[in-house]
Amino acid sequence: MTQPDKQSAPEQTRQAVGLLKEASAADLHHLGWAMLWLVFAAGMEVLGPLLGKRLIDEHLLPKHLDWARMALLLGGVLLTGWIATWVRYRQLVRLSGVAMRSVQRLRERVYSHVLRLPMAFFDRAITGQLVSRVTNDTEAVKGLYIQVLFVILDSTIVLLGTVAAMAWLDWRLMTIVVALLPFVLVIVWAYQRLSAPAVTRARQLRSDINAQIAESIGGMTVLQANNAELRFGERFAGTNAEHYTQRLAEIRANAWLLRPALDMLNVLLLASVIYMFGQRDMSAAEVGVLYAFINYIARVIEPLIQITMQFSQLQQSVVATSRVAILLAEQIAPEHRSGASAHTRHAANDDGAPAIDIRALDFEYIEGQRVLHQLSLAIPQGSFFGIVGHTGSGKSTLLSLLLRYYPAPHGSIRMNGMLLDEIDNEQFRADVGLVPQDPFLLAASARENIDMGRGLSQQEIETAARAAHCHDFIMATEDGYDTVLGEGGSRLSSGQKQLVAIARALAGKPRILLLDEATSRIDSHTEQIVQVALNELRGQVTIIAIAHRLSTIREADRIVVLNHGRIVEQGPHEELMQIDNGLYQRLYLLQQLAA
Repeated sequence: MTQPDKQSAPEQTRQAVGLLKEASAADLHHLGWAMLWLVFAAGMEVLGPLLGKRLIDEHLLPKHLDWARMALLLGGVLLTGWIATWVRYRQLVRLSGVAMRSVQRLRERVYSHVLRLPMAFFDRAITGQLVSRVTNDTEAVKGLYIQVLFVILDSTIVLLGTVAAMAWLDWRLMTIVVALLPFVLVIVWAYQRLSAPAVTRARQLRSDINAQIAESIGGMTVLQANNAELRFGERFAGTNAEHYTQRLAEIRANAWLLRPALDMLNVLLLASVIYMFGQRDMSAAEVGVLYAFINYIARVIEPLIQITMQFSQLQQSVVATSRVAILLAEQIAPEHRSGASAHTRHAANDDGAPAIDIRALDFEYIEGQRVLHQLSLAIPQGSFFGIVGHTGSGKSTLLSLLLRYYPAPHGSIRMNGMLLDEIDNEQFRADVGLVPQDPFLLAASARENIDMGRGLSQQEIETAARAAHCHDFIMATEDGYDTVLGEGGSRLSSGQKQLVAIARALAGKPRILLLDEATSRIDSHTEQIVQVALNELRGQVTIIAIAHRLSTIREADRIVVLNHGRIVEQGPHEELMQIDNGLYQRLYLLQQLAA
């Protein structure tokens, strides 16, 4: 994945603009009206000094005190200023609404995209950084709307209108103002050169801070058990200190190059205009022009100040939005792509076809480092297969391929006679149930953990719970199936969590049930309950159990023994135990001695 802090500023800007272009038609409608109203507000702001000029030239200097007309002109000055302020307020509110709706949609889109990414992405992703992109970085889109489409747009319109009015009043004096504008570009260029690296790095460090916090909280038991609080605190303090340093560098650039430099430019413009007027034989008519020019200079400098003052937030927004764009550019899993094959299951596929048929399967995570070698295996419908082997033998890799977490580029895997990548994703996930080694439970009720949003009836939930032998202990809790289990199922024992995970898998009525070392972390009593549950399912569901505890799969129809990615032995328990000095025999005897 491309790192945002390794990209050039133009590339980051291009990605940010790309996200802005994806605004909905309703948003574009609001933006169009906002631009028109901002032009109207700029016109009102430019009109005010012109009305003031007429008040001075036609009434105050010649002492032509027509009170009614003077009141009308003075009221016009006040009214135009009030209208301009009110219109800007309304458009700021409107654009803020557009921005917040965009953030809402983008956050939902990014979260949905993350849910559909392949497992290979999560092998290298860091949870805290992903959370930061979904929350903090998507929020930065609001800054792009408010800073880019309101402040900069509004200030630019006012600037152009003011320069046009100055040219109409006195084009020679206007050239003085325009001649000093290139200095603003120099200031902006210098600011970007100094602040952009600091802003980009600070944003990256904020993600690192989130990642370290998430990692520490998630592994708090291990952290405290290893007396690592001080070391982790020092690591966090180092990252936090670097973040502080980068933010300080950005603030220094702001302090030197934004408001102070432009305030100095304002003083230079005023001095230049007053000096030019001082060189003339000023007539009474030119006093009104001087008044208007002094007002317009403020209206030239203030938009420039507003534009440059936004570059800090704008730079942060561009970097953050670029990070979101990079995440959205990640390729989703093939089964989730639009236009993916949508074949459904046909009864004909079940006639005589194995539940799982693996042919000459090779697989490697890193090119040249093969994990599975020419694996071939046929698993009949309704059978119970166990897969065992030393650590690193390829058991978990095979399971990941069966779950379509990774594509199988060499060889083939068929389910019920169909290639895995030809099966509709919804149908595939309905047909295959998974019980992971580490049961994932929501901080929700037992009912919600078994249902997982499928809209199952109470009867279906209870049937699955009884099949997994967890109905009784759920009903023993204070609220039964409505009892909140706590974060990660903290109110349950390890064995109870695993039984709830089995109930969840069975609630989907799968045709194939995959167990990933589901008994490796539970006590012997719970293991026996799991064995009973598996035996009761025999013949109804095809069971494939990857097991560390060989006692769990002792009653399996067939046990497949892997070693360095190859099948070295297979058969029932009794048959494998007859192989003198066989790998399965050695593994089983070692576990018996350890027990």
